[in-house]
Amino acid sequence: MEVSRTDTSLLGRWWWGVDRWTMAALFTLIIAGCIMAMATGSARMRDMSAVAQVVRQLLFPSMAVACIIFVSLLSPKWIVRLALMGVVGALLLTAATLVIGTEIKGGRRWIHFAGQSIQPSEFVKPMLAVACAWLLARVQGHGRILAFFVAAIPVGAAMVLLKQQPDIGMMVVVAAVFVAQVFMWGLPLPLVVLGGGVLAGAGVLAYAMYGHVRLRIATWWNSIWDPQPPSLPPTQEERSLMAFGNGGAWGQGPGEGSVKTHLPDADADFVLAVVGEEFGLVMCLVLLAIFAFVVLRGMLRLLQERDMFVALAATGLLVQFGLQAFINMGSTLRLIPTKGMTLPFVSYGGSSMLAMAIGMGMLLALTRRRSIRRDMPQ
Repeated sequence: MEVSRTDTSLLGRWWWGVDRWTMAALFTLIIAGCIMAMATGSARMRDMSAVAQVVRQLLFPSMAVACIIFVSLLSPKWIVRLALMGVVGALLLTAATLVIGTEIKGGRRWIHFAGQSIQPSEFVKPMLAVACAWLLARVQGHGRILAFFVAAIPVGAAMVLLKQQPDIGMMVVVAAVFVAQVFMWGLPLPLVVLGGGVLAGAGVLAYAMYGHVRLRIATWWNSIWDPQPPSLPPTQEERSLMAFGNGGAWGQGPGEGSVKTHLPDADADFVLAVVGEEFGLVMCLVLLAIFAFVVLRGMLRLLQERDMFVALAATGLLVQFGLQAFINMGSTLRLIPTKGMTLPFVSYGGSSMLAMAIGMGMLLALTRRRSIRRDMPQ
């Protein structure tokens, strides 16, 4: 496709303004996700035909590509409208999970609709990041303290709902994104430290209140200092590390790994272990480099940004993207306790992939180069 630089159509302005390198990196991750869906599909969908598996595995990646392109075409004004409407709708649906949601593994986070399981809290993350950025930038003219508390209202509502599900990992991501945004916004460092202390206290409280949190931390701690004897079956973390050892530098080959038949959610929470076993250390490093490239390039692009709303919104979206990747990779490598969080675009999961696609589409839309900023939200 050739688009002239003098083309002033919507497509022409989009093509020459969007960050094509970041978009290419995101599409590369989606392609990697398609490959891993094929590699792990047989373990998840044994009762489906081969054609049905292929359709199911390619449906959400195709929708994610369409979402990224469509959302990145929007103007900042429409991004704000989408975020404000989206955060209200996502919070209402998240609240609905507490009433009509399906309980899976001790958490009530999913709503079944038209034969699909939808996790509304996944869509809260990108919508909330943009909505909070707009509130901080919009209300700061009436006082910074007022702006902070106004922006904290939807964050507090999300935290309460996530606590009720419960989804502690999602609470950590939401809180970390908001802290990063207010730090970027210029909140005094002592208040940022105070906020960090509050988060640490909340972590201790979660450990005391929730048995599954204590179990995961205890399992992770024991797997490091008191590993299972050979006579007992290995834990999830030990199986994950065994997969990396089996793969070596170049892997055993596509479809040749065995860890996916022993690990629960090998196509989601532990997808990196499957990558390590079947494609090797080199491919894991390539994926890590792509995630780092997206985050670092986005941050460097913001150095030239003068609009406070764009800077805050993009910061929140990038922190969310990078933090979610770190949590997934860190738990797979036994660096942190396990947490059921997907690897962006690589793990199988419809809600997570589509929500992340909307968030990255927003990032591309907000960071597009524009000669005239008349479409910026007021």
